[in-house]
Amino acid sequence: MTKQQKITLSASRDIPFNKLMLSQSNVRHVKAGVSIEELAEDIARRTLLASITVRPVLDDNGAETGMFTIPAGGRRFRALELLVKQKRLNKTALVPCVVRMEGLAEEDSLAENIQRAPLHPLDQFRAFQAMRDKGRTEEEIAAAFFVSASVVKQRLKLAAVAPALHDAYAEEDLTLDQLMAFAVNPDHERQEQVWEALQRHYSKQPYEIRRMLTEGAVRASDKRAQFVGLDNYVEAGGEILRDLFQQDDGGWLQDASLLDVMVSEKLANEAAVVQVEGWKWVEVDTDFPYGHTFGMRRIHEEVEPMSDVEAADYQALKAEYDALEGEHAEADELPEEVDARLGDIETAMEALQDRPIRFEAEDLALAGAFVSIDSSGRLRVERGYVRSEDEPVEEADDEGDVAPEDTTVDDPDDIVVPATEGEEEDDGLKPLSDRLVMELTAHRTLALRNALAQNPQVAFLAALHAMTLRLFYRYGLDSCVEIEPSTAAFGSQVPGLGDTAYAQAIDQRHETWASNLPKRSEDLWEALTEFDSCSRETLFAHCVAMSVNAVHDPYQRRPRAIAHADVLAGTVGLDMAKTDWVVTGDSYLGRVTKARILEAVHEAKGEDAANRISGLKKPEMVTAAEDLLVGTGWLPEPLRTPPLPENDVHAFELIDKVDERASDDDTDAGEGQTAEDGGEPAIGESDVSGEDVPVTIDAFAKTAAE
Repeated sequence: MTKQQKITLSASRDIPFNKLMLSQSNVRHVKAGVSIEELAEDIARRTLLASITVRPVLDDNGAETGMFTIPAGGRRFRALELLVKQKRLNKTALVPCVVRMEGLAEEDSLAENIQRAPLHPLDQFRAFQAMRDKGRTEEEIAAAFFVSASVVKQRLKLAAVAPALHDAYAEEDLTLDQLMAFAVNPDHERQEQVWEALQRHYSKQPYEIRRMLTEGAVRASDKRAQFVGLDNYVEAGGEILRDLFQQDDGGWLQDASLLDVMVSEKLANEAAVVQVEGWKWVEVDTDFPYGHTFGMRRIHEEVEPMSDVEAADYQALKAEYDALEGEHAEADELPEEVDARLGDIETAMEALQDRPIRFEAEDLALAGAFVSIDSSGRLRVERGYVRSEDEPVEEADDEGDVAPEDTTVDDPDDIVVPATEGEEEDDGLKPLSDRLVMELTAHRTLALRNALAQNPQVAFLAALHAMTLRLFYRYGLDSCVEIEPSTAAFGSQVPGLGDTAYAQAIDQRHETWASNLPKRSEDLWEALTEFDSCSRETLFAHCVAMSVNAVHDPYQRRPRAIAHADVLAGTVGLDMAKTDWVVTGDSYLGRVTKARILEAVHEAKGEDAANRISGLKKPEMVTAAEDLLVGTGWLPEPLRTPPLPENDVHAFELIDKVDERASDDDTDAGEGQTAEDGGEPAIGESDVSGEDVPVTIDAFAKTAAE
């Protein structure tokens, strides 16, 4: 048997740096990995940790010249070269080298890079943890490896995951993204429970892992957490879970009961401050259902006007501001002192404009306030609401409002009014009988209807007046026009409705109008006649909108009304997918059958997607479907807007033509012309005779179409 020859390793030699040079045989040409600068700093910190592979340069006779080329280790050579240029390393410093003679230079370079196995990420995590255990700070570790401290924190977080999950990651049963998701909760027992549950779960996506590990926690973006303040919650002993690997909006608050106690205490303190203002009552809750103030009279505050001194100060500040702006209008950049002064002036002007508010003492004695939290976590105080039972009993202004005595009379004409002593029956004026008044006013009512039907402008104004009375005033009987807009409250049946963008937009619009309308209902008609046409139409649209009821009520079926709601939605172009309504487990999926869930996924993502989740249990199916439907714009049937019937499309084409004709008429008359110019005066404008002249029918049609 031939004796096997032993392997002889290449010789190692310390060679002066100035005897080394790069070889064209190095296979690495593309820059990758750590930069030369970072590698130079690492060598300066730890010296050279790996020898450089070199080959001697031979002369024509095959003898060594004393120079060596580097086929493998070029990046280390360049790092050393940088240190020499920086005069941090002598150019004759000895460099440990492995001298190769056999084989090809290209083979040396290729083998050194291919045969080198990269470090498994788990080993890096554990190495960082070992350094941390030996006293190195996160900043020191970061500086040693030229990474940020946040990267080190992430690696340490991954090193702290349960050992069982490390083993699964090492065996490639777990991806790095999944391992990062497990790091959100430091409880090893809970991590292992979730990992075991995932073996039977359809979705093993990182977001699902995070959801399972944070069940029962409250997101830091929750309005209750924002109201209390995260720092205050932590100071009270609460714990917050943070995700170092993705945006977590502040993390998750673990102690929901502590949070609720803190919210209740803070709301109670805020309510006590509001109660000191003198309100009859104050109601407190984290959230009130949408429409909780409907049916209550609103008392609006009075804004304290500026005093003469304050008004003079404001005008002086404004004059100085305008002067500084005009002086530097052409400058590309304001001088620092001018910019600072402008900022001070703005602050002072805003302080003067921010006027204190006050309520009358008699209003405070009647009304109350609601104290809650708005959707962004700020305190919400709704002041000045009078309950119907707290309204003062007012005496009737005239006999028509007084209930008649309980008398049984077959015919009001049979009532005999006794004559006073010394006065004959025919002397004086007797009150008209109720029957006669009823008959006369019936005639007048029909005549008034006929006249109003021939005057669309006044009819529009009368309808607007009637609806505004009923929406914004306690007594809605100041109009003979019987139109009933509804402010029905849906919030008791629909949690969270008040936090939607469309509900908040309606409330803001209603509040804006309420603060701009006259306080007394008797003054409303005159105020409406003085509004410009655009304001009247905007208010009219709001009032009509508040009369819409497209709610499907199982106890009051209105199929034709619901059908009309579809037509109305199509006409205004309503698309619920473009609002802030989103299909979730709470809003839809968790409240329907599995067949309905599969139907939704099938419609939005196709048959294959529906088949993939068809075998799941209901909770898992809801979660999977919620993920699949994100961004698809899918809507349940009751939220969809069907296409308009063909005849309705034609009708609105006619309106468009009327709109165009009205625009042409306006152009012919001249934009902005008054009656004196030859243009048509709007409602509230006066002609040369001083009488109010309504808008033309064409103009009305134009604005209605718009």
